[in-house]
Amino acid sequence: MNKITMTEVILAAKSARKASWQQLAATTGLTDVYLISACLGQNSLDADEADKLCAALGLDPEVSSALQAFPTKGMDPHLLQDPVIYRFQEIIYVYGPTLKEIIHEKLGNGIMSAIDFTMQVDKVEDPKGDRVKVTMCGKFLPYKKW
Repeated sequence: MNKITMTEVILAAKSARKASWQQLAATTGLTDVYLISACLGQNSLDADEADKLCAALGLDPEVSSALQAFPTKGMDPHLLQDPVIYRFQEIIYVYGPTLKEIIHEKLGNGIMSAIDFTMQVDKVEDPKGDRVKVTMCGKFLPYKKW
């Protein structure tokens, strides 16, 4: 089973069982963000985590195996047209150079890791309209000299 089929099977089972990502994350012991990224094919799970998810969704062992396979990171270019995904691109287009300047000024010449990294997405209620709060925390990796 490839990652695309795996994702389709997982999303269908999640919908059929009316399960939330938060419920499934609690079942596996992972955060919702990481679990979703694995279910969408961008990360992998260990055997125990994959088996717990499959048990919760009533899925076959081949789905567990696909969840454990190392992913090829990246995104279908058509998904970049999705309005939610595009807005994150827009944030980087507008504020990317600003973020780079702040990181360099505060931490030095380096980057924020996307490997040693966590992210949390929260809803913030506001009388003028609910807001989305995204918190990203990545290890600073200084460039080395040699």
